[in-house]
Amino acid sequence: MRKLFIDTNIVIDLLSRREPFFDEAAELFSLADRKQIEISVSSLTIANTSCALLRQMDAAKAKSILRKLRLILRVLPLDDKIIGLALDDDTFIDFEDGLQYFTALENEQELIITRNLKDFKGSKLPAMTAKQFIETI
Repeated sequence: MRKLFIDTNIVIDLLSRREPFFDEAAELFSLADRKQIEISVSSLTIANTSCALLRQMDAAKAKSILRKLRLILRVLPLDDKIIGLALDDDTFIDFEDGLQYFTALENEQELIITRNLKDFKGSKLPAMTAKQFIETI
């Protein structure tokens, strides 16, 4: 089973029903729900997604959505080692992108799924959009 690391923007596309990206994100998460792929996110993604949801709904509803989300994905830890790697790396201009990348790398993910491919140009892991990935299967 393919191990995919999902960037925050894809999760928010799904949960906020953000067009025109919702359908691709929904298909990706449906594949995971059917156990055809394994998807993971960093713990940072859960925190950032919570902030985005709280702009649209109350805290109880946001927590309920995040509880359901955790049923179909794996949350990877963001620890001291990953923070150090991101701080010491010059490949990623955006610190948050570095945190995401090193979380994926340290947890042996095969592929990064993101809408912002340019942010992962220096990645040793392949990166593609949800649409590009769906077209490969």
